[in-house]
Amino acid sequence: MTATAPREEQLWSRCAGCATLLYRKRLRRNLDVCPECGEHARLGAPERLRQLVDPGSLRLLPDRLPGADPLDFVDVLPYPHRLTGARASTGLAEGVVCATATIGGHPVALAVMDFRFLGGSLGCAVGELITRAAERALDDRTPLVLITASGGARMQEGALSLMQMATVSQAIAALREAGLLTVSVLTDPTYGGVAASFATNTDLVLAESGARMGFAGPRVIRQITGRALPEGFQTADFLLRHGQVDMVVQRRSLRGRLTALLAATRAGRPARPPVPHQEPASHRERLADDGAVVTRPTDPAAEGDAGNAVRDAWDTVRTARHPGRPTTLDYLDSVFDGFVELHGDRLGADCPAIVGGLARLAGRHVMVIGHQKGHTTAELVARNFGMASPAGHRKALRLMRLAARLGLPVVTLVDTPGADPGVSAEEHGQAAAIAENILTLTVLPTPVLAVITGEGGSGGALALAVADRVLMLENAVYSVISPEGCAAILWPDRSAAPQAARALRLTAPDLRRLGVVDEVVSEPSSAAHDDPAETAHRLRAALLANLLPLLDVPPAMLVRLRRQRFRRFGANRVGTRAGLR
Repeated sequence: MTATAPREEQLWSRCAGCATLLYRKRLRRNLDVCPECGEHARLGAPERLRQLVDPGSLRLLPDRLPGADPLDFVDVLPYPHRLTGARASTGLAEGVVCATATIGGHPVALAVMDFRFLGGSLGCAVGELITRAAERALDDRTPLVLITASGGARMQEGALSLMQMATVSQAIAALREAGLLTVSVLTDPTYGGVAASFATNTDLVLAESGARMGFAGPRVIRQITGRALPEGFQTADFLLRHGQVDMVVQRRSLRGRLTALLAATRAGRPARPPVPHQEPASHRERLADDGAVVTRPTDPAAEGDAGNAVRDAWDTVRTARHPGRPTTLDYLDSVFDGFVELHGDRLGADCPAIVGGLARLAGRHVMVIGHQKGHTTAELVARNFGMASPAGHRKALRLMRLAARLGLPVVTLVDTPGADPGVSAEEHGQAAAIAENILTLTVLPTPVLAVITGEGGSGGALALAVADRVLMLENAVYSVISPEGCAAILWPDRSAAPQAARALRLTAPDLRRLGVVDEVVSEPSSAAHDDPAETAHRLRAALLANLLPLLDVPPAMLVRLRRQRFRRFGANRVGTRAGLR
């Protein structure tokens, strides 16, 4: 190889679609779209911004946040080392670049994700930066444009990364309430927690040609179902055919299409629409740090049975999955009275993995919604192992909204390995269904109380767990990903699942210290399945103790406090109060 070879390699690029060798400058002039086959190459955030915004209009928003490793996470490499490497290779502080600018003369706030930075994963810093961009849009009364490129939530930050789905969603809800447009542009790839939250719960969802989007990735779906995937599965055209995006846009047309949409929505908006009262940003931050006014601080060391030894995380995972562990239907029979089940999503299906309906708790009427697994193999298969389909999430959504109209509190019981990862679920909009549940729960004007009773798996769990108070049974687990899944990605093989379980900080005491969970409900001496009656007694007492104070809070204040609860999971706060070291 000659001395000029490295320079020659920079001048040429091989198309990932057709393998044609392309002159790099020609490819850049064509916006990194292959002139031979139309393949859209991935773009970094800086180049994406250069293509979209008006020259001279870009103003970057601050992106420096305190470094946070809230779990002290180590797989084959310490998490801080991975962050350092990503910063060195990309020149970015984090996996998103936020800015204000104009597009076709229309002012906007933008958050552009960069897949080069740890797969565009959603961590506390990324969630904080996108939320700040949304808050800037609210302050400036401009639309928010999100460009997504992500593999999902960041495993190294555990359940705290999962919370960012709710944090960003409620920022989008605030823009919706203020009558401000939100637009997401899906680029390749957009998966997992990003797909199941702010990528799909905006007013308009555009997909760049060649983009792929879904809740579960193709490899995961193939591994779980053993099925071949349909041609073009999860691609932009697939999403359009299945009604999951508003339009598919070629990169060369994206700027013009955004300009037209911004112009149309700006023309239709009153000059000065009414704005809900909101405190200045500094006061909002102060309130967020206070936590929810209705919470009752507890000493984590005092929770649970005093005689119980600290259980290893992997042992807890296996206990949470025990087939004898009480299910939602068991609790509906032992904790609640007079349960009347309500079926169907009103769109053509009734998911058996979600049960819900009206019940009484100490004489008070409530709406109870929960995942249902089963105790036998036949029951588990019939209930899809508690993994809800889009129809299940939409059934839950219908019941939540009904509860709000009737003025009833909502109690959710979470026990799922995750949402249904099947082909049919993706075809019917799994990511968008989860995203809509999360968004709705952030604004539901009635008390919401969630209990993690067994497994709390990823976005499938969060879809029922955006609540005023989150309780967790002592031997339950709550995580951004299963230990086996985490081990398969970050360790050499799935046999490292016990190590992953410990690193993920997924047990009730860990999550209580992180602030993800408000209270741990103790179980009998060994576990809930050994004494279901005593477990039900303790859960009933905990539900009443946490629900009664919420009943006296006015709806507007309830929503405000719920938002503050999730807003406090930003990077600034997480880094100072993890308490796990």
